[in-house]
Amino acid sequence: MKPNYLIDIAQWRDRPGLRGIPSICSAHPLVIEAAMLRALREDTHLLIEATCNQVNQDGGYTGMTPADFTRFVGEIAAKTGFPIENIILGGDHLGPNPWKHLPADEAMDKAEAMIRAYAAAGFTKLHLDTSMGCAGEPVALPDATTALRAARLAAAAEDAIRGRNGIAPVYIIGTEVPVPGGALEELDTLEVTAPEAAVETVDIHRQAFSDAGAGEAFSRVVGAVVQPGVEFGNENVIAYDRPRAAQLSASLAELNGLVFEAHSTDYQTQEALRDLVTDGFAILKVGPGLTFALREALYGLDQIAAFLFPDARSKTLAEVTEEVMREEPGNWGKYYHGSPDALRLQRHFSYSDRIRYYWPHPKVATAVEELLRLLDGVTIPETLISQYLSGSYERVRDGQVPPQAKALAIAAVDAVLEDYFTACKG
Repeated sequence: MKPNYLIDIAQWRDRPGLRGIPSICSAHPLVIEAAMLRALREDTHLLIEATCNQVNQDGGYTGMTPADFTRFVGEIAAKTGFPIENIILGGDHLGPNPWKHLPADEAMDKAEAMIRAYAAAGFTKLHLDTSMGCAGEPVALPDATTALRAARLAAAAEDAIRGRNGIAPVYIIGTEVPVPGGALEELDTLEVTAPEAAVETVDIHRQAFSDAGAGEAFSRVVGAVVQPGVEFGNENVIAYDRPRAAQLSASLAELNGLVFEAHSTDYQTQEALRDLVTDGFAILKVGPGLTFALREALYGLDQIAAFLFPDARSKTLAEVTEEVMREEPGNWGKYYHGSPDALRLQRHFSYSDRIRYYWPHPKVATAVEELLRLLDGVTIPETLISQYLSGSYERVRDGQVPPQAKALAIAAVDAVLEDYFTACKG
């Protein structure tokens, strides 16, 4: 097997160059395109991750299997000119979560089929997350049970690639974060993972992998998911507090060859992201923050189109998304709470950005296409960009971003990506 780019990530901080890597957790084509364009400018690898809910053997909410996602990313790479060999595909929260309503045996059989599909499709960074209880089990499981199930999935992934001349996958263990999709409640404070808990999690997994005959796979465990004290709710962001995480960061000295993976780093400042990387949280996951920026841009373009072409559409993009989300509340109903006005605000403007689940919806996708088609070839006045897309105004004035609709949408996402790529330089 060929060496994995991430295999020595724990040593990056001791040499010149990158100290960490952003993990782009999105299946939106414009987000992925923006990420590829940013990575091209930075001349670096690009880590793109899909979650168990987004992409699985049953299609997930994107309708894509792992093999479909691999092709999907490859097509965007061909369009942007990004070297396919510099793409790292990751699978996030791989475990029974999509099927946790089933008994554990059935859910784990489905999870095993999923991770085999991910490994076979060329995903080379696999986060094993078997922490959630299935039907009849407690919501959270003990470390020993979680580790046994994770080891089973690692063994399945190894079996799926046996005899192939590809890149050996690296593994991430642990899951001190909310369930895939985000927190279910508003958050005020967070408990940082206790350093002894992080060390114990790794030790228990090491033994479980050995017992399952997956010791070779454990030699490629490069990181553990912990909670450094960062998260976001619908209306608030909990910022990184270095002193609170200092003991957790110091525990990496006992975890030779490992880094920490930080989830839910969305909306942190560039300084906070840089501090996270410096403190050993070398893998920075970001997803909703990118689609939040894209939604801001699309809504700004929506208002520009309404002003320039007031009679061209029967409904604005915002009107279409509101209609669809009210008709189909499955992706936001249990996450948003309050009065009708509060729910309307959250549907469109929550930090949790659950509107992202609706971009592939046929009605919403058609409305976006109609918007971009209406503005295609239009040089948008700088004054309207100042009014509705103020985050890109200076870059338009400086000639860095063309005053065109798609370029402005890409630029909004890139402004977030720039913070992550800069932070990972240390």
